[in-house]
Amino acid sequence: MKTANFKEWSLTKLDKTFDLTQILSSECGVLQSWQARAKTIELTEFEQQILLDLQAPLIWAGKAWNETELENKFISPLIMAAKIDDRQMGYFLERALSGIVGDYTLSGLVDGMIAKGLREPEIPWFCMHEYKRSVDNEGNPDAQALAAMLVAREKNANQKPVYGLYIVGSIWNFMVLNLDNSYCVSENYDASNKGIFSLFGMIKAVKVIIQEEYLRLE
Repeated sequence: MKTANFKEWSLTKLDKTFDLTQILSSECGVLQSWQARAKTIELTEFEQQILLDLQAPLIWAGKAWNETELENKFISPLIMAAKIDDRQMGYFLERALSGIVGDYTLSGLVDGMIAKGLREPEIPWFCMHEYKRSVDNEGNPDAQALAAMLVAREKNANQKPVYGLYIVGSIWNFMVLNLDNSYCVSENYDASNKGIFSLFGMIKAVKVIIQEEYLRLE
């Protein structure tokens, strides 16, 4: 059995090693459904104001932030504003994740995950990796997220697609790993402009999807 950290992978290496295929976002039904669900979510005035308050320092200082500042000043407050945490699931930070995928034991720290569990993550459904700048970090942001999603899919006994996200500065890209080994990446969502409302809708929508399609099956 070979071992590898999430940081060691590129998309090309993942594709070849695990027989994955990237498809266009327009070809990815799960992503299309996710985006459609997000568009139906109406944000309250209070939520919109929270987003604008978070966005202002991102615009004027975000490019100078390190990863910890980006996480603590913007990403986590935004995700927590979507009220992910309840007694069935939570948003967990810097948690170790490992599992056997094919001939490999894959492992690493996941910057953020939405998972079943009250105090400890049990079954991950959504994996996120964030980077200040793609060239400033070890590994590739998209590949690191996808590697974690492969492990998450194994934790789900390969029963359901897994959702993901990678963030580079103000740009958010959502991901889906399907059961047939295809995966897709969304277009850019820019948190420094009106895209912040759309990406917040995507975060709120993923909780609804998890509640309806994952928790109800247990």
